[in-house]
Amino acid sequence: TTIDTLHKKGKTQKVIAKEAGCSQSSVSKHINREAKGRKRCGRKECTSNRDNRTLERIVKQNPFKNLGEIHKEWTAAGVSASRTTTHRRMQDMGFSCRIPCVKPLLNNRQRQKRLAWAKDKKDWTAAEWSKVMFSDESKFCISFGNQGPRVWRKRGEAQNPRCLRSSVKFPQSVMVWGAMSSAGVGPLCFLRSKVNAAVYQEVLEHFMLPAADQLYGDADFIFQQDLAPAHSAKATSTWFKDH
Repeated sequence: TTIDTLHKKGKTQKVIAKEAGCSQSSVSKHINREAKGRKRCGRKECTSNRDNRTLERIVKQNPFKNLGEIHKEWTAAGVSASRTTTHRRMQDMGFSCRIPCVKPLLNNRQRQKRLAWAKDKKDWTAAEWSKVMFSDESKFCISFGNQGPRVWRKRGEAQNPRCLRSSVKFPQSVMVWGAMSSAGVGPLCFLRSKVNAAVYQEVLEHFMLPAADQLYGDADFIFQQDLAPAHSAKATSTWFKDH
C-alpha cells in the first residue's frame, strides 16, 4: 500500500524504497506487476486452453453423455489426459452431473400460447386469482424405474432446453383428474380409460360441478383448464355452453 501510494504521488523508486523499508528492485518489480507473491507450486496442467475449449464444446454438444464417453471423445481429439483429469477440468468449468428436470414436450405454437396466457394474467391480484378453480389430469407412475441419463450443466442451466429430458409417457401408471382453488380442493377422479371428449364431459358432470358447488356455492368463479384435445374439442365447448 505504501509503494502504491507514494508511486501515485510521483515519488522516485529510491525514495519509495527508503520509505517502505525494502530494496529498490522490489519496488520496481511491484510497480511493474512482476512481484505477485510466490509462484504457484506443483505440477503444471497437462492441458492447454485450447484443449479445455475443445472439452467444453464436446460437453455442450451433448450434455447427456457420461464421463467415460466424454473422456473418450476428448482423447480422440488428440488430448492426452486421464479420466480423472477430464472430470477435474469439467468441474473447473462449472459443470456438475445432475438429474435433469423433466418438462412436457412442447412445440413452438404451444409455447407461444402459454407465454401469451402468462403475460395476460401477470398483473392479476390475489382477489382475482381466488376466483379461479384449476383442474387437470395427471399421470402418476406406479413403478419407479431408471431415472434416465444424467446431464452435465452449469449453475443456472437447470431450465435450459438443451439440459431438459422430455417426458412423453410412463409405464404402469394411473390417470387422475383433480381440481383446486384458494377455497379448497375437489374430489379426485381415477380414470380407467383414455381421456376423450365423452369421458371428459362425464368428469365435468359428476366431479367438477359438485366441486364448484362445494367450493363456491352461488358465487361466480372461473374454471381453468389447459388446451388438451379432450378439453378443446367441439363437443366439450358445446357442453360448457349448455351448462
